[in-house]
Amino acid sequence: MSAHAPTTPRFKQNAREALANKNIQAAMGNAQAGFVAKRAAARAALPEFDDIRDAARDLKNHVLANLDAYLERYEAKVTAAGGHVHWAETAEDAQRIVLDICREAGAKTVNKGKSMISEECGINDFLEEHGVRAQETDLGEYIIQLRHEMPSHIIAPAVHVTVPEVEAEFRKAHTHLDPGRNLAELPSLLAEARGVLREKYFGAEVGITGANMLIAETGQSVIVTNEGNGDLSQSLPRVHIVMASIEKIVPTLEDASTVLRVLARSATGQEITVYTTFSSGPRRPEDPDGPEEYHVVLLDNGRTGMLGTEFQEMLRCIRCGACMNHCPVYQSVGGHAYGWVYPGPMGAVLTPSLIGVEKGGQLPNASTFCGRCESVCPMRIPLPKMMRHWREREFEKNLTPSAARWGLAAWRFLGTRAWAYRLVTAASARALALAAMGKGRLARLPMGGGWTAHRDFPAPQGRTFQSQWRGER
Repeated sequence: MSAHAPTTPRFKQNAREALANKNIQAAMGNAQAGFVAKRAAARAALPEFDDIRDAARDLKNHVLANLDAYLERYEAKVTAAGGHVHWAETAEDAQRIVLDICREAGAKTVNKGKSMISEECGINDFLEEHGVRAQETDLGEYIIQLRHEMPSHIIAPAVHVTVPEVEAEFRKAHTHLDPGRNLAELPSLLAEARGVLREKYFGAEVGITGANMLIAETGQSVIVTNEGNGDLSQSLPRVHIVMASIEKIVPTLEDASTVLRVLARSATGQEITVYTTFSSGPRRPEDPDGPEEYHVVLLDNGRTGMLGTEFQEMLRCIRCGACMNHCPVYQSVGGHAYGWVYPGPMGAVLTPSLIGVEKGGQLPNASTFCGRCESVCPMRIPLPKMMRHWREREFEKNLTPSAARWGLAAWRFLGTRAWAYRLVTAASARALALAAMGKGRLARLPMGGGWTAHRDFPAPQGRTFQSQWRGER
């Protein structure tokens, strides 16, 4: 799967395949409950959590209203510390910039911390095509690299992979180790991955990381991890490249701490991640370690086009994954069904913004509009509202399937004619109640196979609300 070959137009087919995949269903069932419960506990333990969410939302709104000024301030601070800032308008620009830096460094191997921006730009495949080996060092990213897949989740890339599948991949890839070793338990898998990856850290000339935030006040980049691989990827190689999108700017260190207080709690249910690392430029003469060169690649790739539109609020996203952890659609089909880098509700809004509604237009329809994504978002992003906007754009461009357009036309006809609406709903309610034969549910429903293939359809229990209301009057 390539970052430059999105399969978002095949979402329905992807979803059907995921629903039929027993391994994906088992993995998703095991993982999601933990995320939800841990976030709820972390939120309950911090009474001012919602106040902090409001503060984080407001500061990001302020940044987006003054983005150019803060980016210029950030660039000046990085340059003053001896670093270099590169501006990439497109993913192809970012690819070229990263490759040029690697070539100047004489790099044959690049170590990578987890970075969704590098996934968005397809950096791994691009570097491989030009003779540079990109080695993922995050455990989840390492697993999916072995499987030649993209992440299924933005904080847990291999959430869709079961333990037996990981064991099989390790045995296939680590042929230099004892074939009789026991890999049936998680500790043995972790120990093996740690041993293999440790050898990689000292051979890479360049390290690439993402950035959870960029601080305009200090010129620092911030990463949050639980494994420490990000620190090793950026401090051991001679050259450190930070890849980040332009909206990751925050004004001050105090603002960064505000975001950090909601980030880990929303993502993994922790008060703070095990490692929270601030980086600022290359190694100084008095520093005992660190890179000799420090580069920041700032990616636009369609984001400035979102400013001033109904999708601007999406740029507040801090990539915590809470929306997908609580989304019933994502929980059912996993991340790969979404067909590109960003899955779940945030992907349903961001993906069409970045690759166009023509390619990503199916994703905003992958929602029950239950509102859980908005209710748990630490930045209070109105995801359902923006998905509705994308549905409107899809309809305006005649991209909506003809069956849906006919259905909407029929609904409009009924909705604007009260007598017809009352007649049809009353008749439908009676017919469905009779078809259920007192069971209160329907296992099959004409033209409703998409629903009843996976769940029963609740049958009406009596008269419609309107008929009851008229009777009471």
